[in-house]
Amino acid sequence: MSSTALKARQWRGWLFVAPFIVVFALVFLAPIGYAFGLSLFRDQAFFGGTTFVGADNYTQVLADPKFWESFRRVLVFLAVQVPIMLVLALIAALAIDSARLHAAGFFRVVIFLPYAVPAVVAALMWGFIYGDHFGLAADLNHLLGRDVVKPLSDNWMLASIGNVVTWEFVGYNMLIFYSALKVIPGELFEAAAIDGAGAFRTVFSIKLPALRGAIVIATIFSIIGSFQLFNEPNIMRTLVPNVIGTFYTPNMYAYNLSFGGQQYNYSATVAIVMGVITAIIAYVVQLRGTRREL
Repeated sequence: MSSTALKARQWRGWLFVAPFIVVFALVFLAPIGYAFGLSLFRDQAFFGGTTFVGADNYTQVLADPKFWESFRRVLVFLAVQVPIMLVLALIAALAIDSARLHAAGFFRVVIFLPYAVPAVVAALMWGFIYGDHFGLAADLNHLLGRDVVKPLSDNWMLASIGNVVTWEFVGYNMLIFYSALKVIPGELFEAAAIDGAGAFRTVFSIKLPALRGAIVIATIFSIIGSFQLFNEPNIMRTLVPNVIGTFYTPNMYAYNLSFGGQQYNYSATVAIVMGVITAIIAYVVQLRGTRREL
């Protein structure tokens, strides 16, 4: 093939990928670049306009107690809620995949259905259930004659939000695990049956090892989702503003700094710092999961 024909062929390839490159640059690279540019400036309170401050905003974020309080909160949320959600999703996928569960298709749809509910609607629905004066919790307390169930209290608020998120995303992760189970070669199960392996031995020796990649993917998605926690606490804040503050999560902190306090530069800095932290943690989890798989 001549050099002219080779160059023409390469240009055709670039033409095919050009639409993706343009869209990727506009919706991904450009916003990140713009946010990073904002983070290098600071508003001048008395003189107006902005001034270049370099890394001063990043230094301020790293010393900001509100940021670290919100970060520790979502870290606790991640450490508790994500394992519970993934274990429930794994149990559901294994149960549906087994031949012993009747109406498996029905249960698969029912478990997945909450994921189809918009996050705003789910938060509103559970907020009414949690209500101290008008919801199911209030009815239970009235029945018991005392305030026993208080999901919107300061001590239970994070767990209540975790319950909402778990309800929403168990079905999504169940579908990831179930899809991975369906591609396991049938020869492995036949060999296990010949060797006399029971149901539990098959699960631990065949199914769980085959699910390792899917578990890593679901874990990474869940980590990213935990650090992006916003809809549920932001909507429930209208019910308990004294419990859920403006910096309850890092995303809420960045949102309220920008739209409530007009501090766009500092808000962009908080968003970039959280993005870097999330990317690092997700990469470490992926790296460890890949090494174990190899």
